[in-house]
Amino acid sequence: MDENKTTYHSLEAAIKDAFGNDAIIIRKDCLRGGDINDAYKISLSTGERVFVKENSIKNERFFTTESHGLQALQSTGKIGVPNVVARGVDEQQGFAFLLLEYMESAPRIQSYWETFGHELAKLHRAECLHVIKSKKQNVKYGFSENNFIGSNPQKNDPKETWIDFYRECRLLPQIKMADAYFDSRTRKKFLSLLDHLDHFLREPEFSSLLHGDLWSGNVLCGKDGKAWILDPAVYIGDFETDLAMTQLFGSFPATFYAAYNEVNPIDYGYEERKNLYHLYHLLNHLNLFGRSYFGSVIDILNRYV
Repeated sequence: MDENKTTYHSLEAAIKDAFGNDAIIIRKDCLRGGDINDAYKISLSTGERVFVKENSIKNERFFTTESHGLQALQSTGKIGVPNVVARGVDEQQGFAFLLLEYMESAPRIQSYWETFGHELAKLHRAECLHVIKSKKQNVKYGFSENNFIGSNPQKNDPKETWIDFYRECRLLPQIKMADAYFDSRTRKKFLSLLDHLDHFLREPEFSSLLHGDLWSGNVLCGKDGKAWILDPAVYIGDFETDLAMTQLFGSFPATFYAAYNEVNPIDYGYEERKNLYHLYHLLNHLNLFGRSYFGSVIDILNRYV
């Protein structure tokens, strides 16, 4: 990941550096995006198009960490990821921005879901520990920096064990953030779950570079007709968490999971563990969007405690 990538002080400067001094914005079309950033397709005088996300200057780190995550995923060469063009703060206009390769969609290849399953499995099996950059020995989980899950902070402190990482960097911060929703009985149940997490989760055989927020809205068909992944919340963890996220709001077709299993076998007991991986994202949704997710959180808690 290129931590020294140039940051720009205006959108126009970033575009001229990337596409030439003759490049000027001739059209800016608003796109439907997520709940966090404004998104646009920018058409340039040179004929190119580029995708841009914008947010307030105070949220510049949304884009710094997203670009680092995209670069980490892209460095594996295992799956399609949009190129990071530039990032920065437009000081005159008062917004932070991230410029990405515009995703030109093509018809899906016939083996779209099987190929996606194979490529995601290869990503999960790729060498990845170098991106943590910890001085501690035996560190297997975390990332080089904290980032975001949606607009909430995501803690990525390096840890030696997966269970410690999932307890201290995933569940515990979200539980604390959601404390106002819980009564004393529920708090005690959460404490019991955290204390006995090793009863329900396993230590994986190897660490995996994860997308981190792999629901269907963060998968698009690329110019090659294959699945490309975007809007990541990257870290190194257990590959089952990515698989679980694909099944939280519906599932991908069965052919995807069968193809994934051919390259990276899905371990025994995954079906019992995946709800605990859902719990992290449901807690995050509770913290982001409110009480409509409360029931789902409590249902999962009651399955384990």
